[in-house]
Amino acid sequence: MTQRERLVNAERTSIAWVAKFELTPPARIRLKKYMLSRRSFFIQGAPALAGTLCLPDALLGKTRPPWFRISLAQWSLHRSLGRGGTKLMDNLDFAAKAKKDFGIEGVEYVNQFFPDKAKDNKYLAEMKKRANDAGVKNLLIMIDREGNLGEPDTKARNLAVENHYKWVEAAKVLDCHSIRVNARSKGTYDEQLKLAADGLSRLTRFADKRGINVIVENHGGLSSNGKWLASVIKRVNHARCGALPDFGNFRIKGDEWYDRYRGVRELMPFAKAVSAKSHNFDEKGNETTTDYFKMMKIVKDAGYRSWVGIEYEGRNLPEDEGIRLTKALLEKAGKNIG
Repeated sequence: MTQRERLVNAERTSIAWVAKFELTPPARIRLKKYMLSRRSFFIQGAPALAGTLCLPDALLGKTRPPWFRISLAQWSLHRSLGRGGTKLMDNLDFAAKAKKDFGIEGVEYVNQFFPDKAKDNKYLAEMKKRANDAGVKNLLIMIDREGNLGEPDTKARNLAVENHYKWVEAAKVLDCHSIRVNARSKGTYDEQLKLAADGLSRLTRFADKRGINVIVENHGGLSSNGKWLASVIKRVNHARCGALPDFGNFRIKGDEWYDRYRGVRELMPFAKAVSAKSHNFDEKGNETTTDYFKMMKIVKDAGYRSWVGIEYEGRNLPEDEGIRLTKALLEKAGKNIG
């Protein structure tokens, strides 16, 4: 039997196998077109996996899984958690709410909502249990108010580094992959770069021994300059040190803003998480300050295939509604990009 005869026989076997599927008439038409083009491909002598047919998902009415997963940053509920208003929910209820109310299975904590619990293993165990019971994955802890890792004064910088140690340990207990830190400093551009890299390097070495990443968010000052922050991470030069690009935090000071699309593009090569910041929406459900379609294309083009966290920070809508609108927009943008 010639190679061509073997290929034709393999094709016939594939057609018989496909006939077993119960397809709708439109699907059958698409199948017929696909098989005709495939037969032409075979007859021209292309190599084949004998008797095997790999049909496109769209042909069988299937949808591919999204290229990223949506998580929820705890700051999205900061008012409900007691910041600037009446406390309506407890930190321990956050993971369950993410799953029950929004269908979200990954969460990002903020240490401000359990500031005195970093060394309370009983409390952390309860946080972990509640997340597990809800079918939610703990991803990271965002750390604030523990000192500036780029502090010019050596003693103050050392203290800031050491203050973060307990949160590295807490992240380990919670099965998180990272802690998010800030790279604030003072001085000239180059001085701040050197100081921030020093603090980050020492914290990263500590975290590395515990299997935890240290990721830096663009969060005001020079850290909102994407080029500067990327340079800091390059200077640290450690696989455990990365970035958490935030779509919205590119105000350096006053009215001075860094281009958000350029900034995210510069930080994505180091990203171990992504923060989809949102404030307000138009009548079509688009965020009014960030083009999510453009931003998510930047994220995908960088090769990122992990969690993107909703961080609703608006005041014109109830927090739950803002979260849902952000989630719907992320899903739409992700599907549109493919």
